[in-house]
Amino acid sequence: MEPRPRSFYVLSVFFALFLLFLYGPTITIGILSFQGPGGGLTFPMRGTSLYWFRDLFEQQAVGDIWGSFRRSFALGLMVMVTTVVVSVMGGLAFRKKFPGATVLFYLIITSLVIPSILISLGVGLMFSQAGLTVHWATSGFGAQLTWTLPFGLLIMFAVFNRFDKSYEEAARDLGASPWQTLRHVVLPIIAPSLIGVALFGFTLSYDEFARTLLTAGSYNTLPLEIYGMTTNVTSPVLYALGTLTTLFSLAMIAVFLGITWIATRRRAAHGSDAGSGVV
Repeated sequence: MEPRPRSFYVLSVFFALFLLFLYGPTITIGILSFQGPGGGLTFPMRGTSLYWFRDLFEQQAVGDIWGSFRRSFALGLMVMVTTVVVSVMGGLAFRKKFPGATVLFYLIITSLVIPSILISLGVGLMFSQAGLTVHWATSGFGAQLTWTLPFGLLIMFAVFNRFDKSYEEAARDLGASPWQTLRHVVLPIIAPSLIGVALFGFTLSYDEFARTLLTAGSYNTLPLEIYGMTTNVTSPVLYALGTLTTLFSLAMIAVFLGITWIATRRRAAHGSDAGSGVV
């Protein structure tokens, strides 16, 4: 057996450090959240218990944890649905060349390179100058779409670039209308990608801070609430909240992956059924 090259060990150490840097803070917060009633914000731990998790479900002296969670969840769903619908429509539109398509594409992508805090400031200022109420469901919703829509469109561009148009041509040859072709042919084929866009939309919205900072109005979303708690909460209840929100995010990812797996299995089953019916 040939000895491994030195570069292998160097890259292994680099990758291990990368994983430690990426997941170390989250693991540390998770460990500290299980401290006893007398626990603090740093090591060493003072006992182990679920005390601080129970404390989350009691009346809080500061903050509005569960209200901010509901707002973030509702906003995430709004952004998710809008991102999926607009991304699909945009992906379909860009399949055909139209005047100004290149300019429009770069205008869409530009929002990804503009500092998020400037987007937040600009959207909040526009609403204020227009006499509209700055609120998480209006200005906050619009600011977050400048973050999620470019990602969704980029995914749809990649999907439709490798989409086999012969499926649509076969459907039209069989007499299907454009709407029937879209509904019964295109959407089922790209369904796993749509689930991926939905996951991007929800997760990017759920934990977005900078673009919501100046556009949420009087009611905080969960990231803003957690940031506010860091200035006045000096107990591991903050870590317990971080642990629960992390588990919630992982649970949502698992749900989306499960939906993707089910959709893929159904698509494969329908394909095999259709194939077995061909004489």
